[in-house]
Amino acid sequence: MNKSLRLATVTPTQSSQPVPEQTSAGANVPYAQDAFERWVLFLDTLRERADNMIAHERQGMPPLLDFDYELLLDARTFDRPANYALLRITRAGEDCWDDCVDEAKPPVIVIDPRAGHGPGIGGFKHDSEVGMAMHEGHPVYFVIFFPEPMPSQTLADVHYALRDFVTEVARRHPNAAPVLYGNCQAGWAAALLAADCDGLTGPIVLNGSPLSYWSGDASTSPMRMLGALSGGSWAAHMIADLGDGRFDGAWLAQNFETLQPEKAIWEKYANLFSHADTERERFLDFERWWNGYYTLSREEILGITQNLFIGNRLEQGEMQLDAHCTIDLKRIRNPIIVFASEGDNITPPQQALGWIAKLYPDTEALKAAGQRIVYMTHETVGHLGIFVSGSVARLQHRAILESLEAVEALAPGLYEMVIDNPSGGAKRKTDDYDVRFEQRDVDDLGFGSDHGALAQVAQMSRINEAAYSTFVSPWIKAATSPASAEMLRALHPMRWTRTMFSERVNPWMALVKSTADSVRETRDPLPKDHPAILAERALLARTGENLGALRKARDAWLTHVFGAMYGSFPIATTTQAGQPTAIPNKE
Repeated sequence: MNKSLRLATVTPTQSSQPVPEQTSAGANVPYAQDAFERWVLFLDTLRERADNMIAHERQGMPPLLDFDYELLLDARTFDRPANYALLRITRAGEDCWDDCVDEAKPPVIVIDPRAGHGPGIGGFKHDSEVGMAMHEGHPVYFVIFFPEPMPSQTLADVHYALRDFVTEVARRHPNAAPVLYGNCQAGWAAALLAADCDGLTGPIVLNGSPLSYWSGDASTSPMRMLGALSGGSWAAHMIADLGDGRFDGAWLAQNFETLQPEKAIWEKYANLFSHADTERERFLDFERWWNGYYTLSREEILGITQNLFIGNRLEQGEMQLDAHCTIDLKRIRNPIIVFASEGDNITPPQQALGWIAKLYPDTEALKAAGQRIVYMTHETVGHLGIFVSGSVARLQHRAILESLEAVEALAPGLYEMVIDNPSGGAKRKTDDYDVRFEQRDVDDLGFGSDHGALAQVAQMSRINEAAYSTFVSPWIKAATSPASAEMLRALHPMRWTRTMFSERVNPWMALVKSTADSVRETRDPLPKDHPAILAERALLARTGENLGALRKARDAWLTHVFGAMYGSFPIATTTQAGQPTAIPNKE
């Protein structure tokens, strides 16, 4: 039965009101029927996500890049092995390397974050960091990592592997220093490289990258306070022990979701249900990356927590990678570009920019060091949007790449990169925007912190870690086996809540699949302005607001308990203009 015939059979024939000449598709479908059909399509999307997740794991979880590439170096074969590899991007769409690369331009090395998920977010789609670099004619290299770390792999092993990658790219392009592009966790890895490889790299671009772990106010730091209330790094150590020496990245992904559950959990699924006819592919594309959980070694997760997020040793110039290498960010002479967002609640601007004032007490000290630091902030985009948003890639990332020479030509000092974009960034013409660099003073950043309270947290963490390592860890290691670690991995909520919808696990999902196929053949959705649809979306929005209110109450409670245990924590900070931070942008 075709759609026009089906509409004719449900049009009222006994009515005193005139029949409209045209009827919107689906206007006379009962709301209950429409909601049931969307529910079936919703469940079928979850089924396909689960099947994709299982298939991706069986394939070895390869990088999810939207570009062709070739493997150049595999660090698993190095003298100090690490689970990293260097790729060369060979094709973007229909264009191969020879068609779109200008060898005179500096090569760009994109390093993706190893923070629970797999590589690919920097080149997830055509309009991405990789895509914009190729579009601008830069030779592009991409650093990936494999699902499992090498035995007893350390941060130093990873650092030396990345240094070898940069050396290889520099050898291939002797006339232009490589540009390091670090996303999130990879940003501080890029900073370590720049501090250790003086003169080997060109500008470094830090996107949503935390370098100042003790900066910020209570409203932007609920996860940090929760880590303090749980006792510090010993919890990560125990999880790694239970994983037979491996820390499951699913725990990090779960932390990200609980940080703002009304958005990461409720709104994501509510939007899929509301727009079940149009959101399927976009949802599945992102979930392919989000649900690929990689692991870190016990040594890596302890090095990250103790040196960075709890110890804050990088900012203080005390981070010792090994017996021969202590990292001091003041050694960086390369121009630094920092891209942060007021809407980022994982790496807020305070943590992305606060280190500048800690390293350089005033602007004159920054100039005397011969350093050029450029920062740019977005008003609303969230943490992942910095890397995956197509509009951000077409505007901000493209503007950064086109401004590299201008940045290198700047006199030493602190600058804000301002983009004037009348067209809103929707187009890709070169005259869509103008870029200017406005001089700023270090004092203008105005980010506060309470080092006293957080220093107490670090001390408490060291005590708990010593006690756990001495009295508990040996027993857990003795009781753990590869089989028990794999069982705990499979039972993690971030996995079974996905895989339970797979046909391979739940035979009832075969009925959902067949029903969804039938629904798609005959479906006539209700129009967007139907009263029932409007009421439904208002209810979903109100539920999200209520969850947000509960989350804010949770964060306020954490702030109160943290203050009672360790002393007051900054409640508000200021922006460069001296005005209160726009907290609503983070919600």
